Amino acid sequence: MTTIEEFAAGFGEEPGYLDYGRVGPLSAAARAEALGQYEILSKARFGTIERMRAEDERVREAVGALTGFPADQVVFQPNASSGLLHAAFGLTGGEVLLSLAEFPSLTYAAERAAHALRVITPTWLETDHGRVTPARIREQLTENTAAVMVSLVDSRTGYLADIDGIRQVIGDRLLIVDAIQGFGVVDAPWEVADVVVSGGQKWLRAGWGTGFLALSERAIDHLTPVFSGWTGSGPEQPWDEVREPVHGAAAFSISNPDLVAEARFAAALEEVAAVGVETVAAAVADNAERVIQLADEFAVPVSSSRSPNERAGIVVLEPLPEQLTALGASLFNHGVSASVRATSVRISVHAGTTEETFDMLRAAFTSYASVA
Repeated sequence: MTTIEEFAAGFGEEPGYLDYGRVGPLSAAARAEALGQYEILSKARFGTIERMRAEDERVREAVGALTGFPADQVVFQPNASSGLLHAAFGLTGGEVLLSLAEFPSLTYAAERAAHALRVITPTWLETDHGRVTPARIREQLTENTAAVMVSLVDSRTGYLADIDGIRQVIGDRLLIVDAIQGFGVVDAPWEVADVVVSGGQKWLRAGWGTGFLALSERAIDHLTPVFSGWTGSGPEQPWDEVREPVHGAAAFSISNPDLVAEARFAAALEEVAAVGVETVAAAVADNAERVIQLADEFAVPVSSSRSPNERAGIVVLEPLPEQLTALGASLFNHGVSASVRATSVRISVHAGTTEETFDMLRAAFTSYASVA
């Protein structure tokens, strides 16, 4: 087992970084893995390229260790959006219930699938002030609803969805979860989902080009692998015939994966597993609470949830419109990296957020308060 202090020591970014919801700087483990793998690739000693192919099984087992899905029900993806497109295009009919306020990876996947195949109909959920809740879903389910798509953590509000509650109200309909804004820092009941999709470039700090699609047995039975390439037809692909896709998650593969990206991703996943998601989640929750306390101290309005069971690592600040520019400028002037948007500022903390970073945030809030 790894301690949370040892895990935090793998954060190498400069102080002031509070934007993990956008991208997580590479962890020391992922960086070391990439350097080692590229050294192997650059030398290409006899047999080494073939041995690199073991990274695919390694990353699927690492995903399985964190989700509970068997490794053979996991397939590597280059990003979360690709996995969501696989899921949406794989649906064979009915209505798909989701919020139009979801991150566009979800809404575009549903719309593109609907327009291209004309077998599903996106139904836009009326949310509770941007929050996708079991109660809202229950009110808007119909007998034609075949699937529900939802973000585990909403990228705009920071709201942590109750996917267990959602499962209870939707029954045996497919539950498709975009986990990218919480995977690795939220101890979620993944077993209630039929499809779990995530990228590794945010909270897992594995860099771009990493992700996965995990499917329940029910999802494997119900989804059609529309985009299934030659690697989706089995371990041995003959050149002189075109085979049907295999029955399983592997069918949702298009071509050979980036083996170095798989190795980076596996290293990041293994690092989280070594310390435990529960431990990481607790540290993230403590740091999110510190941001809220600092915001309260300087009268910076917090619009995201204050309840620990409704948030993960994102804290959303929403000052008066005429004060937003001042807040953004104060953060910039004090070297604090955050996402400044049209009406709000999104602060994203992690388990490795340092005291120096909190000091820089305090200084930024001090400057803002003096102006506001």
